Amino acid sequence: MSDIVTADTKSKVAETDNGDYVNALVRGLEVIRAFSRTNSRMTLSEVAAETGLTRAAARRFLLTLVRERYAGKDGKYFMLTPKVLELGFSVLASMDITDVIQPIINELAEDIRESVFVTTFDQDSVIYIARASSQRVVSVGIAIGSRGPAHCLSTGRVLLAALPEADLESYFRTAKFVQFTEKTVTSRVKLREAIKEVKNQGWSIVDEEYEIGLRSISVPVQDRSGRTIAALNVCCPSSRWTIEDMRSKILLKLIETAQTISNGILH
Repeated sequence: MSDIVTADTKSKVAETDNGDYVNALVRGLEVIRAFSRTNSRMTLSEVAAETGLTRAAARRFLLTLVRERYAGKDGKYFMLTPKVLELGFSVLASMDITDVIQPIINELAEDIRESVFVTTFDQDSVIYIARASSQRVVSVGIAIGSRGPAHCLSTGRVLLAALPEADLESYFRTAKFVQFTEKTVTSRVKLREAIKEVKNQGWSIVDEEYEIGLRSISVPVQDRSGRTIAALNVCCPSSRWTIEDMRSKILLKLIETAQTISNGILH
């Protein structure tokens, strides 16, 4: 017997029951679509009620999404993770990502004359999903789709600070904290303190921890419910910017740009 109990869904399944229709895929997509701006954190019972699935079926789909890191779990609540964005990345690429995020970050890059990036989080890494460069001779070249170690990047610390506590603990159990420069923080205690500071202040600056000569500053990109779905970053040569200059001259523009993205693009 079908786990979907709504008559409307049963009817749709019956109409397309021709061997080319995968019921389980449809149910999984319904679970993902159950989460929204107003329902960003849901219990098992709420997901079952929203989708018309039995509690047993909803539990299987939710735990599968958690295992594949498309969802997270915090106590009795489930929530989608930024990895869900990867499902739409191929579509964005075919549409040309320039039509989506690019104009906004292009404007920021030209304003401050430095490289700008947007990243999401996956496992122990950040994934670069958009970039913009200024007309300077020397700029930071990181390709879209590249990965970077979350522990020593400002984007990584912003995204780590937004994780549910259970997911953050899992990260600390499994991540490898490679030392890239003499400034790289590899101590779990110090890294926890750094992430806590980012969570409290709402932004991160990392000074030459990934590569000598580069400093970066990042802020979260949030949806309307306040959930962080990406990080917005400016990467600067340390010869051009002091940390204080980054705080006083870049941070506010970065926050305003992240808000523009949140309002019109990623939620």
